[in-house]
Amino acid sequence: MSNSADPTARNRLDEAESPYLRQHADNPVNWQPWDEQALEAARERDVPIFLSIGYAACHWCHVMEAESFQDEAIAERLNENFVPIKVDREERPDIDSVYMSICQQVTGGGGWPLSAWLTPDGKPFYVGTYFPPEEKRGQPGFGELLDRLSDSWSDPEQRNEMENRAQQWTDAIESDLEDVGEPGDPAENLIGTAATVAHRGADRDHGGWGSGGPKFPQTGRIHALLRAHADGEAPSDDYLAVVEQTLNAMADRGLYDHVGGGFHRYSTDMQWAIPHFEKMLYDNAEIPRAFLAGYRAIGNERYASVVHETFGFVQRELQHEDGGFFSTLDAVSRPPSDPEGETEEGAFYVWTPEQVHDAVADEQAADIFCEYFGVTGKGNFEGATVLGVRKPIDVLAEEYELSETDLTEKLQRALNEAFEARESRPRPARDEKILAGWNGLMISTLAEGALVLDDAYADVAADALEFVREHLWDASEQRLSRRFKDGDVAIDGYLEDYAFLGRGAFDLYQATGDVEYLDFALELAEAVVEAFWDSEDGTLYFTPTGGETLVARPQELTDRSTPSSTGVAVSLLLALSHFSDDDRFADVAERVIRSHADRISSNPLQHASLTLATDTYEQASLELTLVCDPAEPPADWTEPLADRYVPRRLLAWRPDDDATLDSWLDTLGLTEAPPIWAGRDAADGEPTVYACRSFACSPPQHDLGEALDWGQN
Repeated sequence: MSNSADPTARNRLDEAESPYLRQHADNPVNWQPWDEQALEAARERDVPIFLSIGYAACHWCHVMEAESFQDEAIAERLNENFVPIKVDREERPDIDSVYMSICQQVTGGGGWPLSAWLTPDGKPFYVGTYFPPEEKRGQPGFGELLDRLSDSWSDPEQRNEMENRAQQWTDAIESDLEDVGEPGDPAENLIGTAATVAHRGADRDHGGWGSGGPKFPQTGRIHALLRAHADGEAPSDDYLAVVEQTLNAMADRGLYDHVGGGFHRYSTDMQWAIPHFEKMLYDNAEIPRAFLAGYRAIGNERYASVVHETFGFVQRELQHEDGGFFSTLDAVSRPPSDPEGETEEGAFYVWTPEQVHDAVADEQAADIFCEYFGVTGKGNFEGATVLGVRKPIDVLAEEYELSETDLTEKLQRALNEAFEARESRPRPARDEKILAGWNGLMISTLAEGALVLDDAYADVAADALEFVREHLWDASEQRLSRRFKDGDVAIDGYLEDYAFLGRGAFDLYQATGDVEYLDFALELAEAVVEAFWDSEDGTLYFTPTGGETLVARPQELTDRSTPSSTGVAVSLLLALSHFSDDDRFADVAERVIRSHADRISSNPLQHASLTLATDTYEQASLELTLVCDPAEPPADWTEPLADRYVPRRLLAWRPDDDATLDSWLDTLGLTEAPPIWAGRDAADGEPTVYACRSFACSPPQHDLGEALDWGQN
């Protein structure tokens, strides 16, 4: 291959739309995107691929770039002896899944940046995460490692060993990601087992799970505990206590941004005090969803406030002007004291006593702020303080000889002034790509927030759904693209895009009664079955049929930073089977559950979303058919849903007149009403609720609360 025809002769990332890839466009490394040109170049040059996977808000990705990828000597080694490829894991989760699988199997852990060395045909033979430039604490230095691997590749005997290892590792990836067990029945009382394990493993001193850091939001475990508590599983009260302690820790300590709202990625310590500061759209969808469930089960108004504030943050800082939601905020920014200086982790979020007093006009209010949030001269993070509740309101009120009301008002004014002062600080960078699946997660939670807190959130969700439909959905082809960035649309959608967005559309129908959202959810569910269902294997794959061939075709059965796309898809298919004129959705959902019954039963928490879906399959949904004019429902009709935690709830709005019902059926392409609507007319000419489960129904009710009483007894 001549130099002029060799794409690896230069850094090609300046052509990319991904903000993460563009961050590396000025590196001396001749980075390539993952495309056929780069892969062909590796085969032509007969050199290994160095694959580096990360994302724009990843702190250690930035560190490795500064230490190694900006280094001319390291760049020269990479360019001469490898084909260096950069991948944005948020754009290409399929590639990330394949190589993260072997990293976890070989090293016992994973994370980003993910560093993998591959044969020219994509099979991995060496893998790790962050590597320092020089040897440190038992980790090889990156430059030394490059030399060693290059020398080994050039030696025929060692290369043969590397290729044998690559084949063994590829077999291990296939076994991990493509394995489908013999069909079977899931264990009985799966949700009870999941709750028992979650309860047993909970950190009863600090909340959450794990005996040390880091601690991640494990929202699937919270939902399992709440469902088991609602079912009366013993020890029910203890289950609720674990949920309450965990939600309180996440709301009160450093994971939460007390000044601006929203959650950081995870806590680096067991006390939830110091976070990794990046903010991800998916966390700020899934964590508030857990708080909404906790609010209904426990009734703590603080949980509602956290959700309101988080929604405010998302709208203010992550929303495109036309409605869709951006992906992430970076962990680093320049410190307010040196706006032109080097970026520092957490600089936008941390405080010193001097900064608080500069921001807050009332000196006493500033002192209260510092005591309440633990702001000291020493600090708890590199000389400054990550805010976290350190002293109760009642204790502070007594110390300052103020009523709790007066002290709370002073604290709120101080928070408002701190927010205004923080707005002038250099801001963290924002990754402005809009991903279909992550928007689906946010739409779902906003729709739930509309039912529980304020119906205005349904409008925000509707705007986001309309944005995704307009820019990423091809109605003629029934095909969803994954990414929108500055008008550029790219990447065929994965299972998570279809499943998460489908759930968002269905949840918006449940919140509003608008049949257009139900219709879109059904279209996405049809596409899931057409593109991702393999009837021979009995499973839903993460990548579409006919998509790019990798060394393995992944499934996503476990919950990681986002819910399992398989679990969400199964839940969606089960819900929408009530609105279908055949059993196809239900049959696919049942088959997937049976195909993975052994996996789910042996480790229900690792498969939390699939466990919840399986529980719904086993126990059946509580169907609530709401018969009224959906455009003008009775005032406060759905208010009981804000006050009660109702597991496995399914809302099915239905018009109260035949003409509108016929119009709805025509919209959905149905010739007759599905069972969830059939024969469920308005009784006495008034808005009516039917509560049904497992083919048994309540008498027609005019009060949703009374229908819920029947359904929960």
